[in-house]
Amino acid sequence: MYMKTKEIKPLDHLDAVVSLPGSKSYTHRALIAAALAAGESVLTNALKAEDTEITAGALAAMGAEIDWQGTTVKVTGTGGRLLAVAEPLDLGNSGTSMRFLTAVATLGPGTYRLTGTPRLCRRPMGELLAALRTLGARVAAAEKNDCPPIVVTGGLLRGGKACLSGQTSSQYLSALLLVGPLTAQGVEIEITGDLVSRPYVDITLEVLKEFGISHYREEYQRFFVPGGQRYRSRLYDIEADASSASYFWAAAALTGGRMTVTNLNLESCQGDIDFLAVLARLGCRLTSAPEGLTVEGAPLKGIEMDMSTMPDLVPTLAVLAAFAEGETVINGVAHLRHKESNRLAAIVTELGKMGITAEEIEDGLRIVGGEPHGAVIETYDDHRIAMSFAVAGLKAPSTVIVNPDCVSKSFPEFWEQFENLYKEW
Repeated sequence: MYMKTKEIKPLDHLDAVVSLPGSKSYTHRALIAAALAAGESVLTNALKAEDTEITAGALAAMGAEIDWQGTTVKVTGTGGRLLAVAEPLDLGNSGTSMRFLTAVATLGPGTYRLTGTPRLCRRPMGELLAALRTLGARVAAAEKNDCPPIVVTGGLLRGGKACLSGQTSSQYLSALLLVGPLTAQGVEIEITGDLVSRPYVDITLEVLKEFGISHYREEYQRFFVPGGQRYRSRLYDIEADASSASYFWAAAALTGGRMTVTNLNLESCQGDIDFLAVLARLGCRLTSAPEGLTVEGAPLKGIEMDMSTMPDLVPTLAVLAAFAEGETVINGVAHLRHKESNRLAAIVTELGKMGITAEEIEDGLRIVGGEPHGAVIETYDDHRIAMSFAVAGLKAPSTVIVNPDCVSKSFPEFWEQFENLYKEW
């Protein structure tokens, strides 16, 4: 039964330990690599959430055999020989699935139609479509507006050289890198501007390497993947999701408590691990030990922070900023206007309901800290708005989250784990 609202109870004392599910970013990429390999791959600690199941379902329609067994998924790959799919591939509200699978579909035979929710069908993809066409693919927006639904005529991707600005989404680059090894010519991608969300590209390159794919890069300006390669099946363990960890560390920061995440370490490629450094700048104390990464909260002070390498955590930082002393300026994240919601506008609106002065700036947010009061928080069907404002409710009584089940997109067990914060440890 779905919850329509959830009221968050304030929390006076926090001293907890959590183990978190696998990374959504790694799971998406590993599923695609395994589906394009020949033979059976086993992915352990995989994230089984709405978005990753959407990717898995589309890959299954294209010919991969995918068997979920809890947090382990067995994938019998296609060896790059995909099946034609007559019915539209409904990708829900998963932008990652749409971008990656548009590129993957160019490898298959026949015509594919990729569609999704009304919100997904307003998210721009023109730059990716143009790059794919440069590489020989026949791809087009069905409504001729550079947004989904996308129609792909497969079997024409030859490879070659293409350019991306790098400023709209790093997923465009990752999509090209994932299919590049299976082209005849390989792909060379030049980034003409500043590449946003670089750590997500690092994750893509790590997955490529682990599944047997050679690649090269010059800084973050030029990437080359030789053609004629083959993905190799393998056993692959997926590390915990640093984005999910952020909400629990933020809970400690806000309540002055203590939170340990057991299954992450500072060596992670995930850019969101750097949220620990953000928390330190806000005033928190950090400890890295064999038992995990621990955050201890303290009075928070406003900061100025470029969040371009960890944009998914802007809502979390914004919530902490609302309780911090002074002003916080977040920049480098103009592209958040094109996520599951317009996250910048959503944050400003919902913080305003809580009595906090917040405004959009050209590439981010300005937030004046204060004493937020409880409010009914609209989530815009955006999992990250729901989870970050749940943290606010730990200090602001009578905070109510609307449509709390939207967290299933990336963290189906979030509310169960969140309730554990109230236990005595």
